[in-house]
Amino acid sequence: MQLPNINLAATGKNPINLSELNNSNIVIYFYPKDSTPGCTTEGQDFRDQFNKFNSLDTQIFGVSRDSLKSHENFIAKQGFPFELISDANEALCKAFDVIKEKNMYGRKYMGIERSTFVFNKQGQLAKEWRKVRVKGHVDEVLQAVKEL
Repeated sequence: MQLPNINLAATGKNPINLSELNNSNIVIYFYPKDSTPGCTTEGQDFRDQFNKFNSLDTQIFGVSRDSLKSHENFIAKQGFPFELISDANEALCKAFDVIKEKNMYGRKYMGIERSTFVFNKQGQLAKEWRKVRVKGHVDEVLQAVKEL
């Protein structure tokens, strides 16, 4: 799998096209919703390890269906040093097949399955995690990047 050639709305000044990000490793993590407990913890873990990822020439992008305004508030509140991508139309979610049927309190709905993907500097998929459990996950991702 290669990084998809899609222009995406992101925090910061410009849209992002992941396929145009050359010469660095890329971590893309999909999460269900801004400011919910698991998603906050996962983002904080990436934030806390950001300098280690950065020293390994690795960019981090979080992706959910939330609006840019919601993402900007989430970044401001949590001090995330990386960009969040708003995928309201689910183009990126569909490219990575992370929209799955979920069940909460007996109600079925379609939502983002927490997933992480690591791409090498050539834009090729190196490792993926699906149905992610937050605890210890970022350490696993960091280890995978170190092995690239």
